Amino acid sequence: MSSLAAESLTVKRERATLIDGVSLSLGPSGSVAVIGPNGAGKSTLLRTLAGVDTPTSGCVRLDGQDLAGLASAERAQSIGFLPQTFEPHWDLSVADLLELGAARATALPADAVAKAKRTFELLGLEARRWSTLSGGERARVLLATVLVVDPPVLIADEPSAALDIRHRLETIRTLAARGSERLSVVVVHDLDLAFRFFERVVLLVAGKVVADAPAHDLIHDPCLDEAFGVRFERLKLDGRWLLRADS
Repeated sequence: MSSLAAESLTVKRERATLIDGVSLSLGPSGSVAVIGPNGAGKSTLLRTLAGVDTPTSGCVRLDGQDLAGLASAERAQSIGFLPQTFEPHWDLSVADLLELGAARATALPADAVAKAKRTFELLGLEARRWSTLSGGERARVLLATVLVVDPPVLIADEPSAALDIRHRLETIRTLAARGSERLSVVVVHDLDLAFRFFERVVLLVAGKVVADAPAHDLIHDPCLDEAFGVRFERLKLDGRWLLRADS
């Protein structure tokens, strides 16, 4: 298991400050949903936590080591990153993509790739090229490619956006359930799914963390209404709370 920490993280692009002094302590296990309005900096935060983007100041530490000082191969073995959008340089087949994902690990169970195919319903798609896949199929292939190595840290940016309702629910449930043994940090657009499945919710607004709390506490906080510019009605159904937005 691995822990991840952001220390006074700031990311600037030209004159814009996308992430503004964010500090977070994450892991070594737990399910964390990152929420916030459009333009809050969620994708930038996750890309920086994964080591894809370099912070302007501050740092990200993986098990106490500065992420910037780790070799890319070492980062790839420890951190699985699911970007919001992905386009391979070559029009690879599903089988090729899974093999490339599996190659990130120094050792894997013999059935790891087969298990990933079953889990994400890819059996029969192995020969298909990336360009021929639907949005939902691509999302499932990308999930399988990252999770085939079962990384200690998973960072996922809206991984269910292109999926239908059934697959969206199953994906969010699966990613959140990983938190029982590993660290799972996921940008979740659907607030009901974030509060239903995740233990901890981080609310990002204008590049700053304005709330970081257990889901069952934060759902009642009026800062949610202020952050999204609506009035939420809190509804309790079958023992869990739901949010219904009103203008």
